[in-house]
Amino acid sequence: MLAYIKGILDMKMTGYVVIDVGGLGYKVFMSDSGIENLGNIGDTVKVHTYYKVREDDISIFGFNTLEELRMFELLISVSGVGAKTALAMLAVCEPTDFALAIISEDVNTLTQIPGIGAKSAQRIILELKDKIKKEQQIQELTNATKDVKTKVELAIENNQKIDEAIAALQVLGYNKKEIEKALEKLDKKELSTEEIIRKGLSILGK
Repeated sequence: MLAYIKGILDMKMTGYVVIDVGGLGYKVFMSDSGIENLGNIGDTVKVHTYYKVREDDISIFGFNTLEELRMFELLISVSGVGAKTALAMLAVCEPTDFALAIISEDVNTLTQIPGIGAKSAQRIILELKDKIKKEQQIQELTNATKDVKTKVELAIENNQKIDEAIAALQVLGYNKKEIEKALEKLDKKELSTEEIIRKGLSILGK
């Protein structure tokens, strides 16, 4: 298993680079933005790597940061998301923005990524939301700066309030779909769980 590759950047091609390590040229697949930010031909570079081995294929995928590598690993753990789609997502979405989109269930942000439709975005959110909420995963995905952690933690808190309000309204006899439609009309960030429930009831009762 390769954790990283450090050597001379020998070639930059569409979709991959070649890094010379002691006379061996490693072909490393990267996103377009990753290749652009890697350095110039002849520079000594270091890329964090994901090593994929299948019966008919052995591939190395490279990343400029550990956060990008972690985002890639999370993405390919989702059913239906392959390595090429994950690399395309890395090219247009920062790990921090990705984490916030998942936690806040922001389908619109995810569907702006090439190859991701509404159904794929919903599946990614469903499969990754609980994973990313864990403290360790937040740190690995966002580099855990104070400002970033605060944003992610606020998104988690807001998401929990909405989940609790939906559960409470379901107990009162409303179905989830009509509750979610009613709550779309509220600016939930500034409301407590109790206020969301009260305002939700007011809308549902009309």
